[in-house]
Amino acid sequence: MENLHKKTFFTIFGIISLFAIIFTIIFNFQIYHREYIGIQTNLTRMQNITTIKHRPLDKEKKLINDEELRNRKVMDYEIYTFILNENNDIIDKISHSDNSINDEIITEAQKIIESNNTSKIKIDCLYLENYAYNFDNNNSLTIINIQNTKNMLLKNLITSIVLLLTLEIIIYLISKKITEWITKPVVMSFYREKEFVANASHELKTPLSVMMANIDCLDINKKNEKWINNLKNETDRMNNLITKLLDLSKSEYLKKENFNKNNLSMIVEKNALTFESLAYEKNITIETDITEKIYFLCHKESLDELLSILIDNAISYGIENSKIRINLTNTKTEIKLEIINKGDPIPTEELEKIFERFYRNDKSHNRKSGKYGLGLSIAKNIVLAHNGKIRAYSKDGYTTFEVKFKINEH
Repeated sequence: MENLHKKTFFTIFGIISLFAIIFTIIFNFQIYHREYIGIQTNLTRMQNITTIKHRPLDKEKKLINDEELRNRKVMDYEIYTFILNENNDIIDKISHSDNSINDEIITEAQKIIESNNTSKIKIDCLYLENYAYNFDNNNSLTIINIQNTKNMLLKNLITSIVLLLTLEIIIYLISKKITEWITKPVVMSFYREKEFVANASHELKTPLSVMMANIDCLDINKKNEKWINNLKNETDRMNNLITKLLDLSKSEYLKKENFNKNNLSMIVEKNALTFESLAYEKNITIETDITEKIYFLCHKESLDELLSILIDNAISYGIENSKIRINLTNTKTEIKLEIINKGDPIPTEELEKIFERFYRNDKSHNRKSGKYGLGLSIAKNIVLAHNGKIRAYSKDGYTTFEVKFKINEH
């Protein structure tokens, strides 16, 4: 249920956030593109005028063009034109705005000329550069001061990012409310189901106990022995099933306030020793590699049950005359428990299904051994209640159940 809530929240939050981010990108891109085109257009126009001015026209035409170049004013940008001779020496300087030509612009023009960059229009990133230019080698150099444009674009970018972050907070709150509204019917149904299973199991316990007591009181003879034994076997199976259902219900209601700091190393070692006699019946040896004094904030009874389920599962599915290995190690951030047995591999398509309730990949084997497909589901609930992860995988004839707990969350 927690996973459903998270997936729903992140889906809603992600979709709305994506639209907000796309809108922010488009908004800044449009402003950037507009300024870029404006700079490019002005550079092109000024270059066209200077090119016409130096064509071999008649004297009257030259004067007209020279006057047009000098009187060309641009309101939005600081534009400067430098006329060059054959040696790329500056022979004339013209300002096309109200700003006079200062030493900074002249120095910039000298740098461009000395770089011998004969590319026509050069407009670098408007967020980073202060100047754009059009360099026509042996003719002219047009420079635009884009510092005001750069400052305006940066201001718009910062403002839009701040607005986006503010909007993200609002989207986060809205997404939480929408998630709660969407998942509320599912959550209610889920908890009703769990409550029903728990209540039904409790209610079945009493009549079942009465039935078992009455069966024990029956007189057994040759005629009814078979039927009474069948009744005993089936009531025992039903009693085990109800017990498992109650365990499943308890595993879904573990509360953090009931957690205590325990020596996990000792818990694992104790459970390994407990199952040695059961493993011995199948000629299976249990080997352990347990790091000492690993302390963990946990529900001790649930951890005992988790280990009991996993070790019992390893013995049940392990082949005779083999070994089961139990490893417990830790790092600064996590604790890792591994239970490895040799046996038939778990098919890849069933690796996730084995943790589902009532799932049994080998129904005949489970029925003979009295299993109902609830053990691994209970184990998964216990691991999730401790903010851990559990998975299973098979490799080279060995099956491993791996449990990881994060230390920094406890």
